[in-house]
Amino acid sequence: MSQYLVTGAAGFIARRVIEMLLAEGHQVVGVDNLNDSYDVRLKLWRLEGLKKLPGFTFLQEDIRRAELFREIAANYPKIDAVIHLAARAGVRQAVEIPTTYFESNANGTLNILEYCRQNGIKKLVMASTSSIYGSNPPLPTPEDADSSHPLQIYAASKKAAEVMAYTYHHLFGLDVTIFRFFTVYGPAGRPDMVMFRFVQWLAEGKQVTITGDGNQMRGFTYLDDIARGVLLGLKPMGYEIINLGGHETITINELLHKIEDRLGRKGLIKYIDKNPADVDANWANVEKARQVLGWEPQVTLDEGIAALVDWYMQERAWTSQVLTP
Repeated sequence: MSQYLVTGAAGFIARRVIEMLLAEGHQVVGVDNLNDSYDVRLKLWRLEGLKKLPGFTFLQEDIRRAELFREIAANYPKIDAVIHLAARAGVRQAVEIPTTYFESNANGTLNILEYCRQNGIKKLVMASTSSIYGSNPPLPTPEDADSSHPLQIYAASKKAAEVMAYTYHHLFGLDVTIFRFFTVYGPAGRPDMVMFRFVQWLAEGKQVTITGDGNQMRGFTYLDDIARGVLLGLKPMGYEIINLGGHETITINELLHKIEDRLGRKGLIKYIDKNPADVDANWANVEKARQVLGWEPQVTLDEGIAALVDWYMQERAWTSQVLTP
């Protein structure tokens, strides 16, 4: 049995990662500041489920506070590895509050790297993003595609975190696995992401807004497949950057039709101008994940959409009220 520190514990991916760790008999110290980057009701729902599980300890704290990690070192001296999933996520909001994004994603990561160095923690698994590949990556996108031209501060801050992690690997021998997540979906997902928005808008008879013409392509991967990949990344690897997710591609228009079919409802659609921070296509080359981790996605897009829609309808009393910016 191991003890893990997981940041962003009330987040979409972290919640499922923690559930899987606890199911394997491990202990988890989870950190999350429960900020209002999106409707906090989703974070609280995830957190309430985790608090019922044995082996989970929650700290409502902010990774930007360096003193936090001295407190964690004193109170939880047997942490075996860190799974760093905390971040200010999202492309569009980053344009509006860039300082907050950089402080959380870059400075917060530096605090974690220092915590690992000072306390002899040898393993760090860290979340990055497919947004790092910029506007015109090769498709499907491999890990060695250009990542030096991010389109907004969210991706830039994650690139900074990646580079700092390499420095700590080089100087101090920290074993680092970085996952560049592509589009992840599933129950209790972020409400600013297309899947949640489409389900809510259709279920509640709201107008469905699509940026651009809807022919932009996205690669999707179900939450459970992503969480399994994260756990596989805990093994010793040196320093590796691995794409995870985005293996099953579909246009936004096609996605809408699938959700309409599942709900049995047609949407009232409004197309608006494309956001300059958006990319036309997002599709991961996940061959490295297969070769290095032995990772294979198991949930089809149709199965995952059904699980998301069913969860939403089961929790509809409050999910119908969640803000979808």
